[in-house]
Amino acid sequence: MLQKLEEIRQDTLSRIEMAEEEAQLDEIYTLTLGKSGALTAILRGMASMSKQERAEFGKSANVVKQELETALSKKREALSFIMQERRFKTEAIDVTMPGKRKIPAGHLHPLTQVYRDIRNALVGMGFTTFDGPEIEHDVYNFTLLNLPLDHPARDMQDTFYINDEVVLRTHTSPCEARALINMKPPFRVAIPGRVFRVDEVDASHSPVFMQIEGLVVDKNITLGDLKGTVDAFIRAVFGSDVKTRMRPSYFPFTEPSAEVDMSCTICGGNGCRVCKGTGWIEIMGCGITNPHELENCGVDPNEWSAFAFGVGVDRVANLKYGISDIRLLYDNDARFLTQF
Repeated sequence: MLQKLEEIRQDTLSRIEMAEEEAQLDEIYTLTLGKSGALTAILRGMASMSKQERAEFGKSANVVKQELETALSKKREALSFIMQERRFKTEAIDVTMPGKRKIPAGHLHPLTQVYRDIRNALVGMGFTTFDGPEIEHDVYNFTLLNLPLDHPARDMQDTFYINDEVVLRTHTSPCEARALINMKPPFRVAIPGRVFRVDEVDASHSPVFMQIEGLVVDKNITLGDLKGTVDAFIRAVFGSDVKTRMRPSYFPFTEPSAEVDMSCTICGGNGCRVCKGTGWIEIMGCGITNPHELENCGVDPNEWSAFAFGVGVDRVANLKYGISDIRLLYDNDARFLTQF
């Protein structure tokens, strides 16, 4: 009986050692320690033994049983760890690998692209950016810019009034006044930002649009300096083949004032529906800064002079990309925006 017990012990330990799955351990337990197992069967044969033999054999059988149960438990833990490692390897996700589903990349809005083109052109010409509030004091939006309370040109600005002294700025020119007050000449500033006017929405008008303005303050500035700057700026944005011309105009904060036309980017100056057959498209306003504005802002017009020009970013985007309706820039229609 002891020899049989030893055979069961060695055979079971060998099978436990070779087991590769938990199911195999369950089978070993059933065949050895289960109700119909080999060790259980040999223990039933103790009934025919004497009392002394039964005591000695029972002690040996309990030792073997505990040894086998311990071996099964350790092997089960080892297999559990091995299976877990296998699952980790098969289920692992390499976050550095590209995904199977292609996610479309985002891109800049056409207004942002055009604004950066304009800004980069001005920065390349020595301008630095200058910003101011969209909710502006009337004194900066009008009075300091040579538009006192009784000035008829105030009617040209369809203004959103918050109260009698505060407005939504109608142009970026209030930042001119702020720059003249806070900066020491000489300087060149580019002033970008949103502006607001009471306008019905249609293909060419919006109550909210974006401007960018340039202001240069120095000594002995002439109209030739202004024209050279404007020409260089337009060619930097639209290309070297574009032609420009200046026409006399009127703005309260510049004297003399001018409108700048550029050759039509659609037809190359030959005449089309966009330029109404003239070959020219109005692009911006400009002029030599009015001495009254300089004086209002604490700059001596006898020592310093300045010029300014402003362009609508929306208008540049329309001309550059051939967009016929300004509303398309603000509708956020992905079918339209993904073209740029």
